[in-house]
Amino acid sequence: MKKENIVMEQGQPRLKRHMGQKAANTISNTIIYILLIAMSVIWLLPFIFIVLQSFRVELRGPVGYVVPQTWGLDNYRGLLTSDFKRWYLNTFIIALAVAVLQTVIVLCMSYTLSRFRFKMRDGLMRFMLVLGMFPGILGMIILYRVLKDLGLTQVNAVPGLILVYVASSGMGYYVSKGFFDTIPKSLDEAARVDGATRAQVLMKIILPLAKPIVIYTVLTAFMAPWGDFVFAKYISFGTSAGMNVAVGMYSWLNLDQISSRYTMFCAGGVVVAIPVTILFLCLQKYYVEGVTGGAVKG
Repeated sequence: MKKENIVMEQGQPRLKRHMGQKAANTISNTIIYILLIAMSVIWLLPFIFIVLQSFRVELRGPVGYVVPQTWGLDNYRGLLTSDFKRWYLNTFIIALAVAVLQTVIVLCMSYTLSRFRFKMRDGLMRFMLVLGMFPGILGMIILYRVLKDLGLTQVNAVPGLILVYVASSGMGYYVSKGFFDTIPKSLDEAARVDGATRAQVLMKIILPLAKPIVIYTVLTAFMAPWGDFVFAKYISFGTSAGMNVAVGMYSWLNLDQISSRYTMFCAGGVVVAIPVTILFLCLQKYYVEGVTGGAVKG
């Protein structure tokens, strides 16, 4: 009996510590969840406001209330009779072209730096890393001058934007190269022994194994020009034909149009956000795998 009592007395502090640790974990998790929920609500409020305003039809300008008094689809119908269709098409063409071209360039550059060893390889990587630290806005003036001389501004801004977005794609090799580094090189060597070329190794062996990083590259390449405003505004001014959707919709917020176009602006924002949101939600699994897989090695 004495031994049993001693064992029970010794086990009680451990049980108390375990229960105390469990209670502390529960409290900390509860606080974290509350903070995350609060942050999510704050983050979602502007989007909820825009969606509600897009269905307001009693007044077309800004108002002091959120919930519409009269609901309808007039603002969405108005998009079909405005220049929004042209802006949307321009944006889609730019994003699609950049997604394809940038993905090809980034994957080829990443595969080369991951698998090949050549003179000045490390120096090239460091040079691109340092060069990427400078903000792109520093070159806006010279870029505009070059594009203007080539006739790729204003009405021809779409090919100009594609050219600028794709031009420096190779410098974004970091994540993709890190993912390729995790794929064993023995697969390449075995394929080369069997007579496969470097291109066949990349297309038939590496890329099927690197599906997450391919999808990650496509997503990031597509989303960047989809929502770009600063540089697009810089070169696609003066004419509606060359504007993307961000620049075109911004013109609706001018003093002479905001009173009649504000709710249509909100409807356009919803239409622009829907495809990217659906695309991201459907491919979120591969996006996360690409980011985490590419961060393992540098």
